Amino acid sequence: MPIKVLIIDDSALVRETLTTVLSTDPAIKVIGTASDPIFGVRKISQERPDVIILDIEMARMDGLTFLRKINETVDPIPCIICSSQVESGSPNAIRALEYGACELIQKPLVGTRKFLEESKIRICDAVHSAFQSRGKLKQIIPSQLSGGAARQTPIKAGGIQPKLTADVILEKPVAGTIPTDATERVVVIGASTGGTEALKDVLSAMPAEAPGIVVVQHMPEHFTNAFANRLNGLSQMTIKEAEDGDRVERGIVLIAPGNKHTLLKRIGKEYYVEVKDGPLVARHRPSVDVLFRSAARYAGRNAVGVIMTGMGDDGARGMREMHDAGAYTIAQDEASCIVFGMPAEAIKNGAVDKIVPLQSIAKSILSATIIH
Repeated sequence: MPIKVLIIDDSALVRETLTTVLSTDPAIKVIGTASDPIFGVRKISQERPDVIILDIEMARMDGLTFLRKINETVDPIPCIICSSQVESGSPNAIRALEYGACELIQKPLVGTRKFLEESKIRICDAVHSAFQSRGKLKQIIPSQLSGGAARQTPIKAGGIQPKLTADVILEKPVAGTIPTDATERVVVIGASTGGTEALKDVLSAMPAEAPGIVVVQHMPEHFTNAFANRLNGLSQMTIKEAEDGDRVERGIVLIAPGNKHTLLKRIGKEYYVEVKDGPLVARHRPSVDVLFRSAARYAGRNAVGVIMTGMGDDGARGMREMHDAGAYTIAQDEASCIVFGMPAEAIKNGAVDKIVPLQSIAKSILSATIIH
């Protein structure tokens, strides 16, 4: 059965555009549209959707009010915020995460072919991701860091877009790239749907002098800086959005900026990050695979890799390369995941040394960085 979607937006053009975009995915069916939440409630009473795509600014009732009301029900419907405010990283869009939005996506705009194609991928994939969060949505809502990211299933009119790997971002390896000498430990973490809340739990449990950490959390551009600032207020470590050339050192957590790939690099015995543009990898930018594969190459057995809740398979190949290079690898268990996609794929790929519940990840990281 296709995923049933209701679109609520006061722009007829946006409703039409979203309907057209979603129709390219045979696993999605738009069952109705509404110009505001009042009409939306009527549509829901006629046929309950699996996922709602919702604007923020609308007449009679704004999207945030509707979002709060629907998430106060016994069985909330997963909601995706699709708004121009996502592009600016506005407080209202960030507040939507606090009120329980599963996803934040930018409205599709007329632009270059590349932009339109990537928007199509992200919108369709956001629907898949939101649908997969059903049943565990209540776990997301209470947090002020809730959110998610798009499941990355390639859909486009006229065919399937090739799924690119980290090879398009990483330079070709040279002999002796993987280090064998000891350095400071470095931790790399990848997460997607439900990861914002999960990362809060992990990072707030880390001591001030924990090994340096680099994180890829699938989030829209402009939101990762605000996300990092919020986490920084809850953690003993210093947490910031990564900038090109930032050193990875004890007590520091670097969050990959939205819409940029972030790689781990090494000079001597010191690590730093490279932040760069590039195509979607495993349907994401930033991509966990890019970070993990760079960690395999430049840190090897000196690294600890952690893959957490999220839809799709981003990170599975990179974690296997880390594992083969001697790194210690950890996956979040199914029971504590909002969506057990990324960890499941890494486990299936033979990439994981230890599977632990969310509340044990911080302890497992610290144990691995001491004894591994």
